[in-house]
Amino acid sequence: MRRGLKPAAAGLVLLLASAATCAQDFPVDPPGGEQGPPPPVGLAMPEDFLAPPADLVTPLAILDRLVVPGTRMQLEWRPGGGISAAEIPSPVVVTRGALSGPVLCLVAGVHGDEINGVEIVRRLAHGIDPTRLSGTVIGVPIVNVHGYSRGTRYLPDRRDLNRFFPGSRSGSIASRIANAFFQDIVSHCDMLVDFHTGSFERSNLPQVRADLTRPDVLEFSRHFGNTVVLHSPGNKGMLRVAATAVGVPAVTFEAGAPARLEPEEIAQAVAAIERLMVQTGMREDPAAAEGAGAPLDPEVVARRPDPAPIFLDSRWVRANSGGLLISEVTLGQRVQAGQRLGRVIDPVANVERYILAPVAGRVIGMALNQSVLPGYAAFHLGTETSEQQAVQEAAEPSEVVEDDPDPEERRDAPDPAAGEDYE
Repeated sequence: MRRGLKPAAAGLVLLLASAATCAQDFPVDPPGGEQGPPPPVGLAMPEDFLAPPADLVTPLAILDRLVVPGTRMQLEWRPGGGISAAEIPSPVVVTRGALSGPVLCLVAGVHGDEINGVEIVRRLAHGIDPTRLSGTVIGVPIVNVHGYSRGTRYLPDRRDLNRFFPGSRSGSIASRIANAFFQDIVSHCDMLVDFHTGSFERSNLPQVRADLTRPDVLEFSRHFGNTVVLHSPGNKGMLRVAATAVGVPAVTFEAGAPARLEPEEIAQAVAAIERLMVQTGMREDPAAAEGAGAPLDPEVVARRPDPAPIFLDSRWVRANSGGLLISEVTLGQRVQAGQRLGRVIDPVANVERYILAPVAGRVIGMALNQSVLPGYAAFHLGTETSEQQAVQEAAEPSEVVEDDPDPEERRDAPDPAAGEDYE
């Protein structure tokens, strides 16, 4: 997202102008002791002084602080208006690269119980060397400190924060928090990744969810290595939907289940973001750099073979009876049409009923073993497709099933059985 001259950059221009004026007041004698001609009137200075390099990196002004190039600073974010005066502040880790480049925002904890994302962002934000970074990484591991401190998905009033972006200054608590975050953080971003997990005792294979009908988002989704990519237009009020609407390409990165830390899923997500930074020229490619500290040339990266994303279509398979769900497959497993995915046991009648795969595919999401009701979304199957086919199908009009049919009434009372795209 392009913006006008930042305060720090404007200050640099004034500093240069001041230096130019001082130079006129104190002329320097030329070699040989002869007095040269008087300096020209105005701010004329040597051309190389007045025209600094185009890739000059200036301090980043954010949250009333200046982050100097080649450094990392941990800041604190609180929504204004006393909304969270009694809560701990949300940490914001800003890594300002020594070299010019885009601003990548990594966001987690919009749902307070999705702690895999908290660790993913923390690990990435504190693990980047700012002296070898081209651009800036803004990491916000915990947006919803209200929910995080209570171990719950929601805000204290039971509203889902990820249904209120970009928010407003005069709306509900959720809307005001969303608006403050959008103005204070998202306004600085050039691209954004919002980390989530499965909801309501479901687990998701690491995957990128993106609106493939938008060319900038499609291009962005190509940079995560061999990560699963699902077309999902998203719902009104989601952070990625609101960010994309104002020109910031954004995706959701799903990884694992809520309320637990899963090392394998965390490691896969971290590796995907590191690949993203290589592909966008923000970090050097260890396999491509010819010398220590050599900056990455995006054109070189484009010519190198790289793991390609895996585009999938998907569908949920639901339980047709109530009882105790016991899965017979694992996350990421490939299954055949007709294969048994799990069984639902009626403990009163002592009857078992099987859930079968309607198509061949890969298990990209699944409910954890639990008590379920008829219609509960139990298994999420993905079928591999090409990028072209995924984009074509995404562009075709289709009936979209919203998680919250009535945004004003249902954003605080979701249906746990909905399953689809419940970010």
